[in-house]
Amino acid sequence: MARMTFDRRRALAGGFGLLIGLFLVLLGPAAPASAHAALVATDPGNGTIVPDAPNKVTLTFSESVQLVSGKIQVLAPDGSRADQGEPTVDGGTLTIPLRSGGGRGTYLVSFRVISADSHPIGGSITYSVGAASTPPTSTVDDSKVDPVVRALIPVGKYLGYAGLVLLVGPALVLALLWPHRLSRRGPSRVVWTGLGLVGFSTLMAIWLQVPYSIGTGLFDVRVGDLRDVLGSTFGAVMLVRIGVLCAAALLLRPLLKGAGESKTDLALLGVLGVAALATWPLTGHPTASPVAGVSVVVDAIHLAAMSVWLGGLVMLGGFLLRLANERELAAILPIWSRWAATAVTALILAGVVQALIEVASLDGLVNSTYGRLILVKVALAGVVLGVAWFSRRLVRSKQAEASPRGLRRVVWIELAITAVVLGVTAALVQIAPPRTAEAAESAATSSTVSQTVTSSTMALQVDIFPATVGNNSIHLYAYTPDNKPLTVVEWTGTAALESKGIEPIQIPLLRITDFHAVGDIALPSAGQWTFKFTVRTSDIDQETLSMTANIS
Repeated sequence: MARMTFDRRRALAGGFGLLIGLFLVLLGPAAPASAHAALVATDPGNGTIVPDAPNKVTLTFSESVQLVSGKIQVLAPDGSRADQGEPTVDGGTLTIPLRSGGGRGTYLVSFRVISADSHPIGGSITYSVGAASTPPTSTVDDSKVDPVVRALIPVGKYLGYAGLVLLVGPALVLALLWPHRLSRRGPSRVVWTGLGLVGFSTLMAIWLQVPYSIGTGLFDVRVGDLRDVLGSTFGAVMLVRIGVLCAAALLLRPLLKGAGESKTDLALLGVLGVAALATWPLTGHPTASPVAGVSVVVDAIHLAAMSVWLGGLVMLGGFLLRLANERELAAILPIWSRWAATAVTALILAGVVQALIEVASLDGLVNSTYGRLILVKVALAGVVLGVAWFSRRLVRSKQAEASPRGLRRVVWIELAITAVVLGVTAALVQIAPPRTAEAAESAATSSTVSQTVTSSTMALQVDIFPATVGNNSIHLYAYTPDNKPLTVVEWTGTAALESKGIEPIQIPLLRITDFHAVGDIALPSAGQWTFKFTVRTSDIDQETLSMTANIS
């Protein structure tokens, strides 16, 4: 009766840990942004006014991207399509060709692409030709992600991680530590369950990637859209994983039956295991890392160490400590203890390297959702390491052979806590790392100041770049009240910062065309600067227009 009570408590503890982990997974996608690439530059610039219609629009992202069919368009001021032909991608640069002879007014560029780590990124920008007008309305929902799809993606990843734990570690224990006299039926079920979970999570990931990519509902999946996903880098990696799982299933049968598996089969299983583990970082953050090669290897090591350690704990707590005799445990536990120490060391080192690459700064660690989840993961891992140290001490003191029940209890505590750690890990892959947010913020703070000042006889567009302390470029465009280019004979300009006692500084201006002039000026201090421009259009006609701009 006492044993039944303990087993029931153990099951409840493990289940409670799993539920907490799933709860954290479901909370993860509620972060403000799940897209892991940032739009860092556009040409024409967002919100700017250009004198002539461009022949293309260029969008530059912080990492390489892939196209989503039918999700990129440019609308003219009258709502018609201004783009022509197919857009192209070269790394992180998206180029959209435009029709020639575009009319004057405001254009809307809508886009939805897939970032290198398989997450969609969508948005829109505007630019104007000649003068601004009311922007057209986009027919592309460029940023939508169905909430059901968003919630199911981390759940699928959690199932995949759990499958790795039940597959890799138990298979390794069966191959190298399992006593010949013991039945393999129970462990075989664990391994097949792990294989099934990894396979199911892979198929689930492929299906969910379709509505995730194009912004539709869970069951709004067309054959063509599925074909596009399977033809992408994400789809290719998933198909490789399925192929590896099928090959592993054939090689696992002799091992699980105890039918005298060969060393060649075990070596092939090891190779397949490495190939399978590599498919996780190839569809996640590591591929978009500044040091992608290092990140992919480190992430694969992280997953391998986690799978060996936790999978071994499942075998230890679920079978060996219950079924093996004292002599067998005396031989198994010291070996397992060394395995666990090696796996935990690799886990910690790989985790530290990953965090340094993705977080990049102390501010990112403390003030971002991604960084705070890293801290939660580290705290939970610290608790697990404390429990693991206690269990290792039990093994070394030889108390485990005499009383394996106490060690089993410690093992199940480790597994309950690590269920939560897996949940945090599954949440992390859905949240943009701080390096992405910093790239987006940097792009936002380096935008051009663009203003149009008017009088009864003209409109003057002024572009100042980069609008920061130091050297700045100024472009001036003159138009008539009805938005036609205005011929200017002479340009003069000054810049002053009265709040800091800086008297007007002359801006040398060079006439480029009849209605366009450029100049360069060094602004020595931040603040609200006043710019004055005198535009002479004939021997007797001139206007002086002024504006203020914040220089940071």
